[in-house]
Amino acid sequence: MQTRRDFLKLTGKFGALLAVGIAMPAAVQAKTTQKALNGDEPISEIIDFEMNQYIVITKDNKIILFNPRPDMGQGTTQSLPMLLAEELEVDLEQVEIRFTNGHSKFGGQSAGGSSSIRTRYDELREAGAAARVMLLTAAAKKWGVPVTECRAEKGKILHQNSDKLALYGDLSEDAAKLEIPQGIKLKEIKDFKLIGKNKPRLDIPNKVSGKAIFGIDVKVPNMLYATIQRSPLIHGKVKTFDSMAALGIEGVRQVLKSERPLPYKTLEGVAVLADTYWAALKARKVLNVVWDNGDYQSVTTEKYFQAAHSLAKSDGAIYRDAKGDVSKAWAVSVTKVEGTYETPFTAHAAMEPNNTVAWVKSDGSVEVWCPVQGPDGAVQRVAEYLKIQPEKVKINVQLMGGSFGRKAYLDYVLEAVYLSKQAKVPVKLIWTREDDLTQGPFRPGMVNLLKAALDKDGFVTTFEHRIAGASIMHQVFQHDQTGKTDGWAVDGVSQEDSPYDIPNRRQTFSLVETPIPILWWRSVYASTNIFGQESFIDEIAHASKRDPMDFRLEYLKKEPKFIAVLKLLEEKANYRQKLPAGQAIGIAIGRCFKSICAYAVTVSQKGNQVKIDKVVGVIDVGVAVAPDNVKAQTEGNVIMGISAATKSGINIENGEVQETNFHAFNPLRMNEVPTIEIHIMPSEAAPGGAGEPGLPPIAPALCNAIFNLNGKRWRKLPLSLEG
Repeated sequence: MQTRRDFLKLTGKFGALLAVGIAMPAAVQAKTTQKALNGDEPISEIIDFEMNQYIVITKDNKIILFNPRPDMGQGTTQSLPMLLAEELEVDLEQVEIRFTNGHSKFGGQSAGGSSSIRTRYDELREAGAAARVMLLTAAAKKWGVPVTECRAEKGKILHQNSDKLALYGDLSEDAAKLEIPQGIKLKEIKDFKLIGKNKPRLDIPNKVSGKAIFGIDVKVPNMLYATIQRSPLIHGKVKTFDSMAALGIEGVRQVLKSERPLPYKTLEGVAVLADTYWAALKARKVLNVVWDNGDYQSVTTEKYFQAAHSLAKSDGAIYRDAKGDVSKAWAVSVTKVEGTYETPFTAHAAMEPNNTVAWVKSDGSVEVWCPVQGPDGAVQRVAEYLKIQPEKVKINVQLMGGSFGRKAYLDYVLEAVYLSKQAKVPVKLIWTREDDLTQGPFRPGMVNLLKAALDKDGFVTTFEHRIAGASIMHQVFQHDQTGKTDGWAVDGVSQEDSPYDIPNRRQTFSLVETPIPILWWRSVYASTNIFGQESFIDEIAHASKRDPMDFRLEYLKKEPKFIAVLKLLEEKANYRQKLPAGQAIGIAIGRCFKSICAYAVTVSQKGNQVKIDKVVGVIDVGVAVAPDNVKAQTEGNVIMGISAATKSGINIENGEVQETNFHAFNPLRMNEVPTIEIHIMPSEAAPGGAGEPGLPPIAPALCNAIFNLNGKRWRKLPLSLEG
């Protein structure tokens, strides 16, 4: 009969886990990180001290907490272990934090959809509480006292009726032999010592000093650097290539055809492998590649949007949460309001470009060092690609220098795996910035057509939101969306997320087929949908001669959480104040990933120049596990959202992306960032997301402010702050 201990030992042999973002002093952190990178101390060597899959405590009192969600800057290196530490009764300074490696025992490990805290909040707290109870039980048995006389405190068990004391490490071997207890009562919010408190981010010093190891920093012995010459038309195939000049450059070892496996198509390129990245880049520039671009050169974003606008005018597939009879109410209405909103394709443009170190070994196994959003997905995808068992794939998760959804798409990982298999050595592939911006995948450009009808008293009787554009479900996951709704495409504007109390209401979706590669982007479709809807809500408010704040308060009056956010925003932004001439304020509110966020944007005008003076935001994420981090994420969303609203999107002409680097695809500059003031709603509700809900409402709030300033209604992004 196999015991729990046998099972844990067996599953622990899956591979060593990489220790990064260690919560300890910088010098110790750097040393421990390097040790883990070298593959020392696999889990199988410390499994006898495993309290559960997330907590290991060794005899020498090393407390290891496993973070099951990769860190792309959103702070899971601290926030998730904090949940374990809270119930385990340890300080973060006492523990070592490691990322999980994709093993199934850790459950879903994908950091996306603002899901890390909201889907792991109870589970990780329960794991911490279970380990604490096991240690208390072991101490009580050792001392021969009732467990009720023992308490846990800062990594120690103390006996309240004597001076008996034991470190967790003193008890770990005995505690680990106990069955994991179930149904433990968790702490009440009033008793939290870590959750909800502003604790210093222990990973920040190493990131600032450069000691932290990101994917792009990884080096392994005998590796070659790789870069890939890609068709500027994305889908172009390699017709011929001449590698003579490239091979003549010192340090260049190989030039070979590469493949980029997308979920629905494999793209081609020509790779240069060299001793240094600089040599590889030099050689790439002298490759003579002839491309077969087929009919992709006829693809343009202009044609795409023409199709989207046309489809938005026709009836699409109706989402199941429709209510009333929209067509009938529209036909008998007194006042009709209609607006069409367009958002561009846009790139993720994370500061750290895609990169991976892959080593396909002679024994058929593969080891990969990669910054990815989901190590569990990476294990499965690499195994499927190489047609090997998942047990032969070892993923070493790295810190990510940003992602915004891009590093959940594993094409770049498989490219490196392919090159290593061909070259028979470890290969480090690094995308250039030009690769990143021109090759996609992109947030899909979308068209939102909205219609509303008002009765003679100005009451809204009907509301319709038509969404037209590309479907991630259709392209990436190969779902047949023809004539069907796409669940993701209604993000932020379903009647659950946007509960405006209008008697006749529906949302529809029309699919626009496109070969332009698309993918989720921070907040997915909520960024495009809420821009249209919240801009249009202002249009309806003006048509009904109501103040935009009063209008929202009226039509959301049955939704106390929305009302609370709006009322706090009204207070903090001093919304009712009389502004001087040349200044105006605009608002918007949105809900996605179980959190509500609203903004008030103040703008002013001098000559033809509109200036964004201030952004005040209120966000309700339920229990804010790490309040400073919630604020930081929301501030980042403001900057990213304004960038997407006011700077260039991605435009394709004759099949070729026109924005090739940051000279054309501009992020917001430091001198353009307005004053940002973020307020977190006090709450004891279950946590919602924090990394994405703060982005969608910023663009409509800005556009509404500009309309209130100068009467110009922006329905197409990007907008211009000049003229």
